[in-house]
Amino acid sequence: MIATALTTVVLAVLAIGAALAAWQSRRWLAGRPAEVGVVAGLRALPGRYLVDVHHVVGRTPFNARFHALVAGGFLAAVVLLVAMGVGIAGSWAGSRIVWLLLAVVLAAMLAGALMVRHRRRVVRPRELSQGRFARLPLSLLGFSGCLLVVSLDQSLGGVMPEALALILVAIAGLAMADLVWGVWKGPLKHAVHGALHLAFHPRPARFHDGKGRDTGLKPLLLAPSEDAGTVEPGTLGVERPVDFAWNRLLGFDACVQCGRCETACPAYAAGLPLNPKKLVQDFVAAMEAEASDAAYAGNPHPGRGVGKAHGGAALPLIGPDAMIHPDTLWSCTTCRACVQECPMMIEHVDAVVDLRRFQTLELGATPGKAAVMLEELRATDNPGGRALSRRWDWASDLSLPRLPAGGSCDTLLWVGDGAFDLRVQRSLRALVLLLRRAGVDFAVLGDEELDCGDVARRLGDEATFQSLATRNVATLNARRFNRIATADPHALHTLRNEYPAFGGSWTVVHHTALLLELITTGALTVTKPVGRSVTFHDPCYLGRYNGEIEAPRALLDAIGVERREMLRSGLRSSCCGGGGGAPLTDVSGERRIPDVRMEHVRETGASLVAVACPNCALMLEGVVGPRPEVAEIAELVLAATETAR
Repeated sequence: MIATALTTVVLAVLAIGAALAAWQSRRWLAGRPAEVGVVAGLRALPGRYLVDVHHVVGRTPFNARFHALVAGGFLAAVVLLVAMGVGIAGSWAGSRIVWLLLAVVLAAMLAGALMVRHRRRVVRPRELSQGRFARLPLSLLGFSGCLLVVSLDQSLGGVMPEALALILVAIAGLAMADLVWGVWKGPLKHAVHGALHLAFHPRPARFHDGKGRDTGLKPLLLAPSEDAGTVEPGTLGVERPVDFAWNRLLGFDACVQCGRCETACPAYAAGLPLNPKKLVQDFVAAMEAEASDAAYAGNPHPGRGVGKAHGGAALPLIGPDAMIHPDTLWSCTTCRACVQECPMMIEHVDAVVDLRRFQTLELGATPGKAAVMLEELRATDNPGGRALSRRWDWASDLSLPRLPAGGSCDTLLWVGDGAFDLRVQRSLRALVLLLRRAGVDFAVLGDEELDCGDVARRLGDEATFQSLATRNVATLNARRFNRIATADPHALHTLRNEYPAFGGSWTVVHHTALLLELITTGALTVTKPVGRSVTFHDPCYLGRYNGEIEAPRALLDAIGVERREMLRSGLRSSCCGGGGGAPLTDVSGERRIPDVRMEHVRETGASLVAVACPNCALMLEGVVGPRPEVAEIAELVLAATETAR
């Protein structure tokens, strides 16, 4: 009797949950078509969940443990209950051994549920959303606790009054119903939508079963092609929720509102009007017919209240009274800290750039100085509106070898548009002197090096980016070299990961990796160890975008520094605020992002912060007041390898 009632309740609740999940799917199936490998994705799902997701969850061991206990215990209990109900073996179904096994898995789930309650009711991290999530511990405890008592009783032969057992089964059923309801509009949406999102992810190559890193933006179709039909007006980028691809809408529904992205976001930390968790929930809410953010129960975008945003699936997402305010969109530095921290592998930055593409290409609504910069870039192929020849003023006494079309060299040095800035010129001179000291066969493009297009693309101007990319690719492909070296991680990322879509495929290395190689092989010799306390600030486009965090540190160790790590370092480093065109969009917050980062530097007690990116150097040196010295890593290497006179 008890087994039958229990299994009936479980099967009924699961059936209702499946129906709700199917109904929910109408929301994201309203999006644009997307090509996905259905069979390959479903086959890869277990590995992606057990490896990739739990790699992120495991960064907080306490959370990882209760997640494993709750999820594992719940799934195992449901499997056992269903197996009992379908009568795999008549006598087996009522076996005390099976009830005892069920009690074991429910005890594990109960332990996890108590840990969840401790986190939500005692620790209460600020980033956790409340609302429907506040019921989660109670539902988990109700399901696991009540069924644990019943299963223990049944394993002992059923000494409990049957009426009491049925009451406990009913309570457990209500608790399970609340959990399943959460699959539709609550904290357990990730249980179904998250699994499907992992299977049909827009970037399948980012998982361990792919190449493990996929960070380049995908090209936008700017003109009709023979096999693509005509391009309808208003299709450049994303204007409305339904303009997102269906699997991106599915990804937004996978958000469990854990707040990890919120705590990692440099814009949020500085009080700019952007909370990446709220941004994703804005996308989710916007899919309703008459959308509002009134039901959101987490931290808002700084400086903006909750309940004033409105929209709908077919209405514009961006606007002063729309679901997303323009200042929120343009506060993002594209640093990917949110993506790095998200346990459900949601691609926040891709969504931001898609929205910016529509604002820039369709509406011409790029804010602040960004619009002027883009105009100058289109006119002169560099963001300052200067003659290309002026990029080399700093090297007039260095007689840099120029690589002509058809020429060859070992290393082509890409200097980037930082070369127009006096501060960056100092580090470029240091790099050139090091290459000459090491006897490297290198050359530069000279006036034929155009802007790589990184800032234009992040600001949504895909047309200007593609124009620069195709011309730069043609220039580079007309020459022969073994590798491209650059001190600019943004150029590194663009040339290495985004130019291949336009016919460019070369070995591209960051100057820290090149300098480390030169020291390791003996081409450069450390004669004057630095001997100072130094902390290294990881550039976002070198670390998170390209996975290079070891070479700069090994290089600093090689030149004899006392290296101290910031709390936020490596792949989890905090942004300097210089990426994504953020310094040009004029969105103000409570503080400046580089000021927040300099606080992290001060906490180490280091006397110097080493940087390896022109943007980072400019942003951190712009911090006013007492602070550690800022030095580009090539400058430190140059001083450490000075030959004795």
